[in-house]
Amino acid sequence: MPNRRQFAAGAAILFAAPARGQAWPSRPVKIIVPFAPGGNTDIIARLMGKRLGDMFGQPFVVENRAGANGAIAAEVVARSPKDGYTLFMAALPQIAIFPAMAKLNYNPATDFAPVSNIGFNPFVLAASAKLVSVKTLADFVDHARTAKTARFYGSAGIGSLSHLSMALLLARAGVTLDHVPYQGGAPAMNDVVAGQSPFYFGNLSEVLPHAKTGAVNMIAVSSEARTPRLPDVPTVAESGYPGFKTITWNGLLAPAGTPRDIIDALASNSARTVADAEVRAAFDGFGVTPVGDRPEQFAATIAADIALWAEAVKLAGLEAR
Repeated sequence: MPNRRQFAAGAAILFAAPARGQAWPSRPVKIIVPFAPGGNTDIIARLMGKRLGDMFGQPFVVENRAGANGAIAAEVVARSPKDGYTLFMAALPQIAIFPAMAKLNYNPATDFAPVSNIGFNPFVLAASAKLVSVKTLADFVDHARTAKTARFYGSAGIGSLSHLSMALLLARAGVTLDHVPYQGGAPAMNDVVAGQSPFYFGNLSEVLPHAKTGAVNMIAVSSEARTPRLPDVPTVAESGYPGFKTITWNGLLAPAGTPRDIIDALASNSARTVADAEVRAAFDGFGVTPVGDRPEQFAATIAADIALWAEAVKLAGLEAR
């Protein structure tokens, strides 16, 4: 028979986690965004913050910490208290690309607790409409093998997702094109529209407005399945390269060691938010496919992407020395 002291100790353990979980949040929660205001990541963070604040009864305040390609924000979150009051609206590059390219002050595999993948953007291989011979992925590969001119592609910069996605595709196809890095996706896209550059592997939200005007041809999308916004554009995988998949996501992370009941509460309410028709419509407006998955699923995505983009960084000759 347990004595009174043992019973009291056991009861304290039994009721400790629910009591702490119910107390959180008792003050505002910060969502750190690794970019300046106005981009997709910032918009997603503000949409999620407003809904989560309403659900939890405390403000979820977005704080923009731009700089060093998002590494500054990532380090701030990694070093924050593990109490659920600092979250990270991460983009894929801070977790799966830049740590493969440079020695950073955080470890993407061990310093964060995945909460939920909020949504993703596929990439679209775009060709200038003035390049009339390239309409399909087979045409693109043939151009890379045999063309005498326009044997290059533009990207948003060295080590950008557009650069590394093309590096993976060219490696899979066994062909080469010269790389011309731009200072961001907008000027790279603009030169394709103007016919000054033949190809750009860009984010769906970058490419779609120009495809609607007929200035570029959309050759293939990089997601596993066709995107509902482009039902007539085939995937790279179905165009002869099975298994090919490159996407960029935005997801909520917390510092590693954040209590599991807080992680679960955030994940459940993130899923509820992403399932809301208004939120899904807003995401659709800038080309984001909503996800809202569980921590274990998001952790598996992160692990797979760390391996995939490490390969891409190596192919591009950009791995950390």
